[in-house]
Amino acid sequence: QLTEHQREFNDEIMAGTINLVYDHSTPGLQKQLTDLQHRYIDEVISSLHVYLMQAKTMEVILVQGPAARLNKIAQQLAACRGVISGKLQMSTALLPPVHPLPGQLLNES
Repeated sequence: QLTEHQREFNDEIMAGTINLVYDHSTPGLQKQLTDLQHRYIDEVISSLHVYLMQAKTMEVILVQGPAARLNKIAQQLAACRGVISGKLQMSTALLPPVHPLPGQLLNES
C-alpha cells in the first residue's frame, strides 16, 4: 500500500519491472517494443525474454526512474497492437548506479 501511495508522487524515483505478454507473430511489434525501450534508455535497465507456447513471448523489463515516467513507459508498451497483457510493478527500493557519474566516483581504498 505504501508503494501504491508513493506512485502518486510524480517525482519519486522508483525501481520496478514492466511485465508484458505478447504475440511475437504480430508484424512489427518486436521492433516497436524495442524502439520504445531505446527511446527511454535512461529508465530501461535490462530486459529478459521468455518464449512461450503458441507464438507468445513474456518480456520482463527492469526500469528505474520517476514514477510518472515509468507509468508512461508501461502504458505505451502495453498499448502496442499484439500486446496481450502489460503490468508495471514498482518498489521504493533503488538500484545502485551501474556506472557512477563524473564527479561521483567513490574513493578507492
